[in-house]
Amino acid sequence: MAAKAGYFLVSALLIGYFGLTGHRAVLLLREGTWATVTLGVAVLALPLIGGWFLWRSFHFVLCANRLGRELDAEGGLPVDDLPRTPGGRIDRAAADAAFAERRAEVEAAPEDWRRWFRLALAYHDARDTPRARGAMSHAIALHAGRTPPRARRATGAAERG
Repeated sequence: MAAKAGYFLVSALLIGYFGLTGHRAVLLLREGTWATVTLGVAVLALPLIGGWFLWRSFHFVLCANRLGRELDAEGGLPVDDLPRTPGGRIDRAAADAAFAERRAEVEAAPEDWRRWFRLALAYHDARDTPRARGAMSHAIALHAGRTPPRARRATGAAERG
């Protein structure tokens, strides 16, 4: 719950920042000189790019949560029984062993979004966030009936490093 609150707080702050930056860009554009118009266009690009990135991240989270709820309703979520360190982190050796099982499941049925979702969770447990995000994107695309982006990169066919 604290993570959601933090996410929404940072998102609200970013939206406020984008609004202020966009307002300053409009003021620069209204001045009408070549220097202020050029600077205004450059400043306006920042909130547009930031807003796009924030929307893509928010959309990714919504889709991943929807898939998680669907998989949970089917009873397909893996049980979180991996041993943890005294600090609460998942034991790296146990996470790597679970990852190997999940990767074998995906290799057996690469068109199943459920297996990709579980692989993403295994990547996350093994602290490999970029590949976890790639595997989750793959699961989202398969669930939506689209061709997954960068399918080769997300499979983890090469050994994790």
